[in-house]
Amino acid sequence: MRLKLPKIYPITDTRLSGLSHAEQVKELIAGGATIIQLRDKHAAPREFYDQAADALEIARRQGVRLIINDRVDIAIALKADGVHLGQTDMPVSAARDLLGETAILGISTHSLAQAQFAESLPVNYIAFGPIFGTSTKENPGLTVGLETLKDVRSIVGSLPLVAIGGIDFATVRATLKSGADCAAVISAIVAESTQIQHNMQKMLLAANS
Repeated sequence: MRLKLPKIYPITDTRLSGLSHAEQVKELIAGGATIIQLRDKHAAPREFYDQAADALEIARRQGVRLIINDRVDIAIALKADGVHLGQTDMPVSAARDLLGETAILGISTHSLAQAQFAESLPVNYIAFGPIFGTSTKENPGLTVGLETLKDVRSIVGSLPLVAIGGIDFATVRATLKSGADCAAVISAIVAESTQIQHNMQKMLLAANS
């Protein structure tokens, strides 16, 4: 079945927010999140595992789906809802074999060629970006913009398309109108630790306006 994504797909960041993944998940759910990605490029594997376990416990109680960034092993060990892979991570076909058919599997793409190739892979959604400038990646690459996002929409057909990279309250609606089914957001939602719930609610309102 085609994955039905909400319009906003928040991603955690412990360095940016100053909060644990579990604390962020709690606030994001209170703000209306129904699917959340845990992303941590710096924590040791055991630390990330422990934090992800705590976050997953909170998500399970609320019926919210949790996706693990990069770490297929941690997702399998915790029985998380799925994994999001980058271009240099484990091959999608290998991840699918390990995760099984029911897990959610997404992949990041940064060019038309990558998006076209990803369309043939056993993924549930394709992420494309960075749409705008972003500070949450060390080497984010060139921004692709909304016009290229429209081209990707035509390439991937009915496969769910997630836009990512520098999306904020002012640009989320235009991003969705340019062909994205969903906007993945980090900074605009979690950068202010005391405002995560409010920012999540505000982003959902902006997306649906």
